[in-house]
Amino acid sequence: MTLAGNLRENKAVYTVAGAGDFAVEKIREMPEQMTRAREVAEKYQGEVRETVYRYGGQFRETVERYRGEVQGRVDAKDLPGAAVGYATTFGSRAADFIDELAERGRKVVHREAAEVAEITEAKPRAARTAQPKRKTTAKKTGS
Repeated sequence: MTLAGNLRENKAVYTVAGAGDFAVEKIREMPEQMTRAREVAEKYQGEVRETVYRYGGQFRETVERYRGEVQGRVDAKDLPGAAVGYATTFGSRAADFIDELAERGRKVVHREAAEVAEITEAKPRAARTAQPKRKTTAKKTGS
């Protein structure tokens, strides 16, 4: 199998191609999202400041009151099990995300490979039809 064939059958290559395609998609969305965010921020800026000043002290009191209650409920014996649960969940979600990126990358790689094949196929035809035929002026000699 050729190097290009080996690369096209490699999940890591597909994942990187999928991540790149995903990043390009999100970057293209950024100008519109930034415009919307700026409009929303300008619209609610005064209201947010007023609310923060009005309820800031009350918020701090509520946090302090519930902080003590939550700390009393956590048992150190439960932490290793919770950590394993979080790690397992994270691992399976990460694997799913990598599989999604690989599938996206597979589509990108095959689409690009098809486009390259079309281009390389079209170039020799165009080169053959564009070149004029050469006339030979050398005389044939008979023996």
